[in-house]
Amino acid sequence: MFVIYKVFFILYMTNKHLLKRPSGASFARGAGGAGRAGRLARMRGARPAGRRKRKRKRGPPGAMAAGGPSRSERKAAERVRRLREEQQRERLRQVSRILRKAAAERSAEEGRLLAESEDLVTELQGRSRRREGLKRRQEEVCDDPEELRRKVRELAGAVRNAKYLVVYTGAGISTAASIPDYRGPNGVWTLLQKGRSISAADLSEAEPTLTHMSIARLHEQKLVQHVVSQNCDGLHLRSGLPRTAISELHGNMYIEVSSPSGISGAGAGRRLLPTAPSPSQVCTACTPNREYVRVFDVTERTALHRHQTGRACHKCGGQLRDTIVHFGERGTLGQPLNWEAATQAASKADTILCLGSSLKVLKKYPRLWCMTKPPSRRPKLYIVNLQWTPKDDWAALKLHGKCDDVMQLLMDELGLEIPPYSRWQDPIFALATPLRAGEEGSHSRKSLCRSREDPPPGDRGAALSSAPVLGGWFGRGCAKRTKRRKIT
Repeated sequence: MFVIYKVFFILYMTNKHLLKRPSGASFARGAGGAGRAGRLARMRGARPAGRRKRKRKRGPPGAMAAGGPSRSERKAAERVRRLREEQQRERLRQVSRILRKAAAERSAEEGRLLAESEDLVTELQGRSRRREGLKRRQEEVCDDPEELRRKVRELAGAVRNAKYLVVYTGAGISTAASIPDYRGPNGVWTLLQKGRSISAADLSEAEPTLTHMSIARLHEQKLVQHVVSQNCDGLHLRSGLPRTAISELHGNMYIEVSSPSGISGAGAGRRLLPTAPSPSQVCTACTPNREYVRVFDVTERTALHRHQTGRACHKCGGQLRDTIVHFGERGTLGQPLNWEAATQAASKADTILCLGSSLKVLKKYPRLWCMTKPPSRRPKLYIVNLQWTPKDDWAALKLHGKCDDVMQLLMDELGLEIPPYSRWQDPIFALATPLRAGEEGSHSRKSLCRSREDPPPGDRGAALSSAPVLGGWFGRGCAKRTKRRKIT
């Protein structure tokens, strides 16, 4: 009975164990006798041998066990995941660097474009301001009659009280004689800058204006000591002003001299503007230089750097040349430029009156403005001009009016009568040197005559031209900033 019970117990425990294990493994162990060994081991209190082998059993690398990936597989997968994350982060860093670089380049380009646009706007604004300033400077401004009279009264007081008054004159005093100026609305350079052609009436028809005659009367009354003129029209000389009282810095269209080596004398190195020709020619081959005053314009055949008139000196036979100083040339003749007297007069002056001059050329001559003296000792400056001048800020008084109108009011304030011009009293006829035999046809310009009804003297056989006069002053090679061609 006990033996039977023991057999049933063993069978019960065996079945219970087999139910807990997979059927294949149970079958294998049962087939091989392993189940019996396990039961015996459990009965003895030890671990079954089959379990120890199953726990230590390792599959091949990369093989998946029934319960999931192994530790090495998990480590390998973790390394792969970390490597991919690191590569992804590196790619993100590279993209970030590229984006930052592109953003910096874009920002720099935007800054450059912005700076260029600001520079362009500034340049355009500057051009606009310069254009407006040039336009304002070229505009003519007139004082109202009452204001002009008040200013003339102040000018009259300055003329009376002046100890040494010097007058600087420009093209504006000759416009009333139908001689164009340079920078006025219808000036020579104004028209040239607009691309328009220029012409002038025969200068022999021009006569001294009211301003010329007023200056001559003021000098006669010892109120004016010296006149410094930029004009070449010779009207100061024809008004009766003594030669010693005039400095014609740019020459005289009625005077020719003999000069084989070119103009020389005081004022070298100065850049002078082209000016109207004057009525005399000079011989510089003679010592002292020999002047020939003519009654016609001697600049017909002359131009910039070409000054020979085609006539010869009566004494030495040297070639005669005009006395005109064009823009870009150096005016250094003793007469009629008379630089020495001009600088001496400027050094003595306590008052300077500028009539009809833009002063854009005269301002370049510091000797005429006593720039070496302290400002408190420099002469007082009075300007009569319709347009802006670079010396306006220095002036004690600026009168915006025509020269003839201002001088008429000034002479009335001073109680002086303006002498009329008379061709019969024109000094040029007394100073003129007649042409020699054979020289009558050396020019085609109309000559001056004492009476408009009289025939011009000394040009019998001369072919007078009816075309506009385009000689020395307006003629060939006298354009602004024309450079002399170098000979190689």
